[in-house]
Amino acid sequence: MKDMEEKVEKLVIIGSGPAGLTAAIYGSRADLEPLVFMGTKYGGQLMLTSEVENFPGFPDPVLGPDLISRMKSQAEKLGARLVQDDVVRVNFRTHPFEVYTSPGVTRALSVIIATGANPRRLNLRSEMKLMGKGVSNCAVCDGFFFRGKKVAVVGGGDTAMEEATFLTKFASSVQVIHRRDELRASAALKKEAFANPKISFIWDSAVTDVIGDGKVQGVRTRNLKTGDEGELQVDGVFVAIGYDPNTEIFRGEVDLDSKGYVALHNGTESSVPGVFVAGDVHDFRYRQAITAAADGCKALLDAEKFVKQKLEVKIAN
Repeated sequence: MKDMEEKVEKLVIIGSGPAGLTAAIYGSRADLEPLVFMGTKYGGQLMLTSEVENFPGFPDPVLGPDLISRMKSQAEKLGARLVQDDVVRVNFRTHPFEVYTSPGVTRALSVIIATGANPRRLNLRSEMKLMGKGVSNCAVCDGFFFRGKKVAVVGGGDTAMEEATFLTKFASSVQVIHRRDELRASAALKKEAFANPKISFIWDSAVTDVIGDGKVQGVRTRNLKTGDEGELQVDGVFVAIGYDPNTEIFRGEVDLDSKGYVALHNGTESSVPGVFVAGDVHDFRYRQAITAAADGCKALLDAEKFVKQKLEVKIAN
C-alpha cells in the first residue's frame, strides 16, 4: 500500500468504453504509461450491442463486445495497464490527484474521465433478454437493421421524437408509446413528428412486456388511465426515455451541468486543470462509439500537453 501511495502516475483513465480505450492507445504511444481503471462492468454500451456496421475499418459487421475486445487488446499491446477495479472516490482538490479504489489510492498528474452514461431502462426482464435482438437504445446505431419493418419508440421527450423521426427513413411504421397524453418534446420536434405520416401515437400507456423468442415480435402495453391491456406487433423496440451520466463520484470535484454531465471549460478539460473528459459522460448529443473514440484521442492530446508542462516544471525546480 505504501509503494502504491508514493508512486505518481502520469495518467489515470477512468472508464473502458471507446473513449477510455482510445485514450489508452494514444496515451501508450505518447509514453504516458496510462493506468486504466476499467471497472468491473467494463466496455460501456457496446457490450450490450449486437452488430456494429458503422465503425470505420470494419466492412463486415462486428459484434460490440468484439470491438471492445480488439480495442482492449490494442491498448494492452502498446503498454497500457488495464485493471478491473471500480473507482469509488476521487480527490481533485489536491495535486497530484487522488483516485480511490478498493486496493487503495492512486496518485496521478492527470486524469481522463471516460465513465460514459447509462440509458434508462424499462426495468423489464424481457427488455434485457432481447437487448440487441430487436431492443435498442440508439436509432442512429441500429435503425438500418429495421428497413421495411414495424418499430415502436418508447418515450415522449426530445430524444424520443428525434429517434422516431430518424427511424421513418427505414421502418415502414413507427408507433410512439408515451405514458402521458401529450409530448414533453420541443415544439419544433413535436410538429415534425405529428406531420410525419409514418408516425402514430399510443397515449397514456406503458410497455409491460417485450414479446419474442430470440428476437422481438411485439410488446404488451397497459393504458395507465383505464387499465386496458393491449398487444402490438413490432419488429423492434427503441427505448428513448433518457440517459444518466456516470458522474456521481465526481460530484463536488468537477463542475456538472444541470443534467449531471461533466461540463467542459477549455477544450476537453473539466473545471479542474489536468482533469480531462471524453465520451458520453459529457456528450449527451451524439452518443456514438466513433465520437467517443475521437473524444478519447482529443482528451489524451490535451492531457499529454498538461503532463509535459508539469514534468518540465518539476525538472526546472
